[in-house]
Amino acid sequence: MKPTGELRGTDVLLRPVQDTDTATLDRIVREPAVAAWWSPPDDYADMLAITHSGKVIGAIQFSEETDPEFRHAGIDIFLTTSHHGQGLGTDAVRTLAHWLIHERGHHRLTIDPAAANTAAITSYRKVGFKPVGIMRAYGRDYRTGGWADGLLMDLLADELT
Repeated sequence: MKPTGELRGTDVLLRPVQDTDTATLDRIVREPAVAAWWSPPDDYADMLAITHSGKVIGAIQFSEETDPEFRHAGIDIFLTTSHHGQGLGTDAVRTLAHWLIHERGHHRLTIDPAAANTAAITSYRKVGFKPVGIMRAYGRDYRTGGWADGLLMDLLADELT
């Protein structure tokens, strides 16, 4: 269940993706520094647009495990290269994490960046995510067909910063 409205962070706004966002998101996901970690999705319907100063700068999505014995949510994000290193991705992840914990009732969140994606890992640590372990040969690079390790990270509700 996606948020019905907007989620406001400190510097970003998360909102449902609109049809007019598709071309921008397609361009962003194909930027070399983004494509190194993300393959172009079939569509963006399940994502939220990340906006900053009224412009779409990326997208964020989540998944939910609803089995009461294993209930948790996972997050994925991509951001245009021109906005890397400005804390906007961290703000977007923190904003969505807050909603998943306080509105959706999750006690644990996961995120699984490529183990070599040190910038993403640093950002997720700022939100409160902690490394759980390396998942060997976890993700396939759609450009080369090769496998890369992933880092499983999680965040418990009381660890959200």
